Amino acid sequence: MKITSVETFACDAGWRNYHFLKIVTDEGVTGWAEFDEAFGPPGLTGVIENYGRRLIGRDAFAHEQLHVTLASTARPAPHGMTAEAFGAIENALLDIKAKALGVPVYELLGGKVRDHVPIYWSHCASWRINHPQYYSPQIRDLNGVREAGVEARERGFKAVKTNMFVHHPDGARAWMAGFGAPFEPGLNIDRKLISSVVSHMEALRDGAGDDVELLLDLNFNARTEGFLKLLRALDDFDLFWVELDLHNPEALAYIRQHTKHPIASLETLFGVRQFNPYLQAQAVDVGIVDAIWNGTWQAMKIAAAAEAHDVNIAPHNFYSHLATMTNVHFAAAVPNLRVMEHDVDRLPWDDELFDTAPQIVESALVVPDAPGWGITPNEEAIRAHPPKVHADYLGFSTT
Repeated sequence: MKITSVETFACDAGWRNYHFLKIVTDEGVTGWAEFDEAFGPPGLTGVIENYGRRLIGRDAFAHEQLHVTLASTARPAPHGMTAEAFGAIENALLDIKAKALGVPVYELLGGKVRDHVPIYWSHCASWRINHPQYYSPQIRDLNGVREAGVEARERGFKAVKTNMFVHHPDGARAWMAGFGAPFEPGLNIDRKLISSVVSHMEALRDGAGDDVELLLDLNFNARTEGFLKLLRALDDFDLFWVELDLHNPEALAYIRQHTKHPIASLETLFGVRQFNPYLQAQAVDVGIVDAIWNGTWQAMKIAAAAEAHDVNIAPHNFYSHLATMTNVHFAAAVPNLRVMEHDVDRLPWDDELFDTAPQIVESALVVPDAPGWGITPNEEAIRAHPPKVHADYLGFSTT
């Protein structure tokens, strides 16, 4: 089965765009994958299209051989854009192979070990503060955060994750200094910010109740000293985990050793080689793996390395339904799963873009049994929502 064409698509996703890769074979079997230019780097589409031209005429079943071949051409710069391009290509080829064999992708990964994948509500309250034009009801204050917790509890979710915000009398504003919004290159943490984060978590806990787990994502928004200040201020909370990112295994390990909260991290890393120093340093309680960036076959290798260090993994997932279903197959097959990220707040047209949607039952995603990923993008619907040009990052001004 030979590859005959490689095509990319993009569509409006409100504060960002969704991006998709389609690979077609001479036997009419088509594979799909998702990639990202919001959280991922701008220009990735061009990189994928460039590498895609090298795939024409190649064996669509040979995903590992093709990955190794393409990766060899990028050996001087093995991570970042090139790795994300290879990840998208790998995921589309896995979709082709599974469809041709008439099996779900998880069968290629060793078979499923669970029928349901436990999830947490990611960006709970966050999207409704940051992007109220797309996710309702709008949240302006701590009472709105509290109500989001109530909703999560009443809808049966067992865990919710939120982000950092500064609460002013005139409203709440996301704190994403690590991404330049606001511009604070020192990434310093002051008392006002600490007070806001604590108040935010208190409101969410008050609404969600004691039976709903709380997760907090600090991203890249501090340095070692600042992270420890925040974690100490949160000592009275029993958190499922605190998520934070540092490109320094020793610093992350130091933080883990000096806090009572479980530490989750590593979502921006590529391949076993980048994960290894963190695993060897015992820097995390949970390793977050992005199967969209890495490719699901490569993500399984990362998960195996984590298991060898007695670390469970959690799929990083905040893209469209296609990425969710890709991660469901990954999570279904990996033994050392902790939990999977899932955005419950969705765009009004999210479901239109695909022939099906992920199914949630009792705070878990149902593992599908259809061939491939079990979901196919609707090209007509994608074209009906043309992509926008965004001058900011993740929907936030960086000035």
